[in-house]
This record gives sequence, structure tokens and C-alpha cells, in this order.
Amino acid sequence: MKLDGLKAIFLGDSITEGVGASSIDKVYWKQLAEMTGMSTVGYGVSGTRIARQEQEGYAPEWKLDFNLRAKDMDKDADIVGVFGGTNDYGHGFAPIGTADDDTEWTFYGALNCLFRYLIENYPEAYIFVMTPIHRTNEDRVTGDGYKPPMLPLSGYVDIIKKVARKYSLPVLDLYAESGIYPDIEVSKDAYTVDGLHPNDKGYRRIATMVKNFLETHYFGK
Repeated sequence: MKLDGLKAIFLGDSITEGVGASSIDKVYWKQLAEMTGMSTVGYGVSGTRIARQEQEGYAPEWKLDFNLRAKDMDKDADIVGVFGGTNDYGHGFAPIGTADDDTEWTFYGALNCLFRYLIENYPEAYIFVMTPIHRTNEDRVTGDGYKPPMLPLSGYVDIIKKVARKYSLPVLDLYAESGIYPDIEVSKDAYTVDGLHPNDKGYRRIATMVKNFLETHYFGK
């Protein structure tokens, strides 16, 4: 499917904000626009999580969870991408919850609320979900080390995929397919600046994967 002329928006965290890129033009959604001729907008705020938190974060903006910020996005998008979860793993204190939760205060519940909101408010848009990429120390169940034991990053990825499937939302599984694996030093150096945030080459790889995914999955209005 030709993407030229379409508008795509992306809700995310520091990777959508562009941390690690040499300039804003190197962030994945900017490179995607250059590759495809699409108009793209990134709604990325560093440190933000999908689930709402009771604990204060390192910075005030960490409280701006995905459900809060989704309401401020442009409503004229043809394509909506959701790219988050790594901060829920790293420093998210919200409980995991259960699959039927209907609250922003658990991880399951926040995903349910977010996906329903997007479907209801973008009824004709193509909505898709991107899983977190790999990161160093991702098997540690305390995330960055300040929270109670919960799940490794792979557990959060599995929940994202499970809830997306529930709402029939397609998933671009960057965790499984990006080839970015920072626990191997050569991959870390090639694609990230710190074992988590992509460098320009890492952002290029993500942009290319999004482009290929949309070209084969986007079905138009």
C-alpha cells in the first residue's frame, strides 16, 4: 500500500521523543516521513509509562501516562502507532493487574483503557502497536532496581501483545524482530547509545521496519 500523503501519529516515551538521536530529524518517525512521503507527528515524553502511577517519578513529566496524553493527540490521523512499555518495566510501580482490569492504574488495565480510547476516537484510522526493543539487564524483575519484583521486560511485552490481540490491533514486534540486542556488546554499540536508547542507525532500523510493516499491513480507509 502506498503511504505517500497519509498522516501518522505516534504515542510513546523517550524513544519517540528522540533520546539518543543526533537530531530530531533522525528519530524513527521523522525518518519514516522522509522514506514514505507521509506526514508524521511524534507524541513522545521521556520517562513516561503506559500505566498510571501513585509514586512520584524522577521528573514531573513522568506522571504524564499514555492515557492522559492520548487525549491531546491530533484526531485527523490515518495511522496511529503506540510504542511504549519499557518504562513500565524499568521504573513502573503500578501493579500488573489482570486481563479484565478497567483502570489506568494497572498495566493490563491501562492497556485496555488506551486501546479502547483509540478505537473509539480513531474509528477509521489504522491503529497498530509496537513492542519495546531489547535493553540491557532486561531479565531483572525489579527493572532499574527501585521497584518491587514484578516481571522481566519479556513479561511486559507478552502482555502488550496479548491485549493488542484482544482488540484485534496488529503488532509490530520489535522485541522479537528488530535485531537490536544490547546484551551483546557489538549490537549495543552498533544500534544504541546506552543499551536502551537507539542511536541514528538504530532509529533508522526502526523506521525501516515501521515502513515495511505499514506497506504490507495498512489497508486504507
